[in-house]
Amino acid sequence: MYLIVGLGNPEKDYSNTRHNMGFHTINKLAKQYEIEVIKNKFKGLYGNGVVEGEKVILLKPQTFMNLSGESIKEMIKFYKIQEDQLIVIYDDIDIEPGSIKIRKAGGPGTHNGMKSVVHELNTQNFKRVRVGIGMPEGNQNLIEHVIGAIPEEEKEKLDRGTNLAKEAVIEIIKNGIDIAMNKYN
Repeated sequence: MYLIVGLGNPEKDYSNTRHNMGFHTINKLAKQYEIEVIKNKFKGLYGNGVVEGEKVILLKPQTFMNLSGESIKEMIKFYKIQEDQLIVIYDDIDIEPGSIKIRKAGGPGTHNGMKSVVHELNTQNFKRVRVGIGMPEGNQNLIEHVIGAIPEEEKEKLDRGTNLAKEAVIEIIKNGIDIAMNKYN
């Protein structure tokens, strides 16, 4: 069984922000595979289903980004998920909008949600799909860039990125992370 987690912030004010690329990807997976992500437990919203013949849990932590690891830790403990069956999807400023990167493992970088995940799980050995949101332009500060409203002209690129992230997760499940990395990185 795979635990597929999309990082984001739960309040409506944050739904149309770059920081919610993980949530948007989970929503697309849920729609394609008809999985309802409505159960409220483990400090998150989740749903159980099947993706490409594999049982999955789709999770959107509801703790706010900086505490995302708490929800994931509770879910892993309850369902006895192995670290190689965890996939975390999140936004990344170091990747251009509309692009993604897949990694087998590694540190959290500057992403506070990933810092929480690595801290709570006490490991860096899990798969991740990073969705590019790019760096702020001009004199816009980083926080406003990440949690500010997405300009209309950028929505299409970000949508392309979450579509790629969805396809990458499916590829990981079907054919493994090495093939997915070769295909999407």
